Amino acid sequence: MSGEASAPPLGHSLREHAGTGDLVLIVDDVPDNLAVLHDALDESGYAVLVATSGEQALQRAAQTRPDIVLLDAMMPGIDGFEVARRLKADAATAHIPIVFMTGLTETEHLVAALEAGGVDYVTKPIKPKEVLARMNVHLQGARRARQAAQQAGQARNALDAFGYASVTVRMPEGKLVWQTALARELLQRYCGSSAPATPQVVLEWLHRHLPDARQHQIEPPVLSIAHGAAALNLRLHQQTGQDDAGDDWLIIMREVSGSAVIEAMSLSLKLTAREAEVLYWVVKGKTNRDIGEILGSSPATAKKHLERVYVKLGVETRTAAAGVAIKRIRELQPQFEL
Repeated sequence: MSGEASAPPLGHSLREHAGTGDLVLIVDDVPDNLAVLHDALDESGYAVLVATSGEQALQRAAQTRPDIVLLDAMMPGIDGFEVARRLKADAATAHIPIVFMTGLTETEHLVAALEAGGVDYVTKPIKPKEVLARMNVHLQGARRARQAAQQAGQARNALDAFGYASVTVRMPEGKLVWQTALARELLQRYCGSSAPATPQVVLEWLHRHLPDARQHQIEPPVLSIAHGAAALNLRLHQQTGQDDAGDDWLIIMREVSGSAVIEAMSLSLKLTAREAEVLYWVVKGKTNRDIGEILGSSPATAKKHLERVYVKLGVETRTAAAGVAIKRIRELQPQFEL
């Protein structure tokens, strides 16, 4: 058989006809090697796709996302080592296990195969039964990883439905490696950022508190990012993974709005809407500078509004004003988190 003529068609039909549901990409520039492996895998119920060059292998992998790749190490043009490196550098294909097929048995070549991203290797001449046994080990791990990822994704998307968004940040790199749809929207609105960039304020929060979270299992204080009368609250939930490159942390976030509280304070304390807003952020512990930035005004303007609040409430300090406001909020909105 020739690699191109006998290859099954691209697309989902490959998986539909596979007894195991697993799609195998074989990459080798020698047609006889392809024929032996193709027939053995096909008889075992796998869907099989072939490529006869490194360029073709990268194209096939991008199109079909195989479950495992059997990769010849030595090929003209883009060799197997470079193919593996490129597959591992692409987030869409980085998870695919790669088993190298090589006639090179020197230690440095086998080490190079593993360093390029291979999980295993078989030596030539190829023995189909050995290849099948090695593949089965790695496919079992890949299936478990896929199932765990699907379950995690379902759980995280369910959080979105209840207004709780989530992201995963890899530290110390600080790269945002995963986010739900709601998280993407919230980070864009509150921080003007999108993946893979993690907002600077979030990175600073993580760098400040992760040492205690790692060493002493102490949950960091909630990070609150204000935007008008609303805020985005971020809570460090748990560590979800760790390897030589760093560790991943799951962050749960939720948008909270103080609009109802501000309106209630305005009516019950006889304050203007802007005075009630200023008092609301005083309760939240914000400085005049912070309040000016949140409300799009200057610290001096925030101070003037606060002075009028003092007069209307009959108090002389921020602490006293906040005390009056907290008491009223608890009366009017007992479920509101201060």
